[in-house]
Amino acid sequence: MSNNIVTLLLGTNLGDKNNNLELAKSLINKEVGDILKYSNILENEAVGFTSSNSFLNQKIEVYTTLSPIKVLKTVKSIENLMGRTYTQPLEGENYVDRIIDIDVLLFNNISFFSSGLIIPHHQVVTREFVKELFFI
Repeated sequence: MSNNIVTLLLGTNLGDKNNNLELAKSLINKEVGDILKYSNILENEAVGFTSSNSFLNQKIEVYTTLSPIKVLKTVKSIENLMGRTYTQPLEGENYVDRIIDIDVLLFNNISFFSSGLIIPHHQVVTREFVKELFFI
């Protein structure tokens, strides 16, 4: 695939959150493709788990020549490089605090289904803060 636009959601609620977003964008620009535009940063409370740490979220659009699966593998590699750890959520909760989370929301105008990736991402329609990011 070539000449693709992928929409990513960045989220962080640990450490220097503004720096986390900037580092993630720099690595995405280097490894995924040129960032075309980005939303304002939105601060919101954790969703799906209890945390005293608020999140900073930002939506970015990236020009890429990568396939959807290659984008996913690359952003997961960036998360790992930045120190993302995957721990078991507490009972009854879905998520944990994290230094960075990068979700693939949209890829061109396609629908894509695989065992590890579904596009459009369910958060596009289920999370109010994600919908809000599309309008700021």
